[in-house]
Amino acid sequence: MSFWEYVGNRHQQLLTDAYQHASAVFQCMVVATLIGVVIGVVTYRSEWAGNLATTTTSTILTIPSLAMIGLLIPIVGLGVPPTVIALTLYGLLPIVRNSIVGLRGVDPSLVDAAKGIGMSRPMRLVRVELPLAWPPILTGIRVSTQMLMGIAAIAAYASGPGLGNEIFRGIGSLGSKNALNQVLAGTLGIIILALLFDAAYVLLGRLTIPRGSVPESAAT
Repeated sequence: MSFWEYVGNRHQQLLTDAYQHASAVFQCMVVATLIGVVIGVVTYRSEWAGNLATTTTSTILTIPSLAMIGLLIPIVGLGVPPTVIALTLYGLLPIVRNSIVGLRGVDPSLVDAAKGIGMSRPMRLVRVELPLAWPPILTGIRVSTQMLMGIAAIAAYASGPGLGNEIFRGIGSLGSKNALNQVLAGTLGIIILALLFDAAYVLLGRLTIPRGSVPESAAT
């Protein structure tokens, strides 16, 4: 059976797996973004705290994804929980780092001007600092999403959702006529999803970042 025949026969299952894969990555990125930005806001004013936050999240990223999920299975069981926890933890580093870099890069004179017109510290943060730090934060989100697209495939090891199931089924049946088709279908599906997500982020950046602002690539 050719690859395209395999895709045609299995298109419904592939679409379901692709939807679950995209949904898992998106939801984990929302959680990772909220946590990462909060960590950045709490730590960016202190050199020591910022370094601790960056070092801690980078240490998490050094743990092999298969080992991370394997360690989580006895604690939270199989399926969605270990997938969500692992993906959220892996997505933190670029967001935390870029949040700190972006917030530290805000022109102090703008913050002082906002303070001068009576803005409280929370208001300055929400209306001045975070909007100006948004370009590097968005870059961190893009980087995290690309990483999680690949890491999410490992979730199939813990009976998690997504296109990793196709890849693992193919690897588990090496030598059969559809083994290569399964691995190829899962891999190409992940690549396509990653490209679609990145295109969405580019569009989001164009809609939310004023022209003349700091380019997204400045924080990579």
